[in-house]
Amino acid sequence: MVSGFRRYATYRVATAAGVFTNTVFGLILAYTYLALWAERPQLGGYDQTQAVTYVWLGQALFATLAIQGGGFENELMERIRTGEVAIDLYRPADLQLWWLANDLGRAVFQLLGRGVLPFAFGALVFPVALPTDPLVWLACMVAVLLGMVVSFAIRYLVALSGFWLLDGTGVLQMMMITGLFCSGMVLPLNAFPGALGDAVRTLPWAALLQTPADVLLGHAAPLRMFAFQAGWAVVLLAAGRVVQSAATRRVVVQGG
Repeated sequence: MVSGFRRYATYRVATAAGVFTNTVFGLILAYTYLALWAERPQLGGYDQTQAVTYVWLGQALFATLAIQGGGFENELMERIRTGEVAIDLYRPADLQLWWLANDLGRAVFQLLGRGVLPFAFGALVFPVALPTDPLVWLACMVAVLLGMVVSFAIRYLVALSGFWLLDGTGVLQMMMITGLFCSGMVLPLNAFPGALGDAVRTLPWAALLQTPADVLLGHAAPLRMFAFQAGWAVVLLAAGRVVQSAATRRVVVQGG
């Protein structure tokens, strides 16, 4: 985990560019949400101030949770393609746990290095609904941590598809689109209508942004949200373990 943090801390220019990008997109979304909520007050159960808070939380967590990808999955798929993953499998460290620790280090750095400043900017420039109870902030951070694990588990399964695919570009692009739509990054999942809303709120992507947002804004009981996230984390990590086992037993590594 420490090595993952240090690795990403070396990319200072990229981090500064990411802060700028998240701030610009935050401004665009904030004004879009202000206009939308002016026409539809209480959309998704949020008022205008809560909707804007949701925007800036999303910008703080966008890179942290790799909602559109951009974490370890590209590197792991390339190692699978070239056959270098065979070396990883011979190491004394468990493959899944090694990548999980690395990705958690990346996520913590992205939260501190790329997430805090856009969130602070949004809180200073726009009216936001921030809790005063430190326990709420603590519960939100627990939800973010669980979201990191769920995000890793999703991307690990995507990366493992490289054992069967010659080119994982299509799978990565599908993951990017699905992540944006189903995590609530474009629009809060609470605002999705009818059966569509019910469906997306049960998917694992809801554990990334929507769950921490609802905890922070007081729209959900923290323990229930933690159970939802932990449940998906266990299911997806177990699925990753099964797929990894099948891949290493039956698939000849490409390139080697």
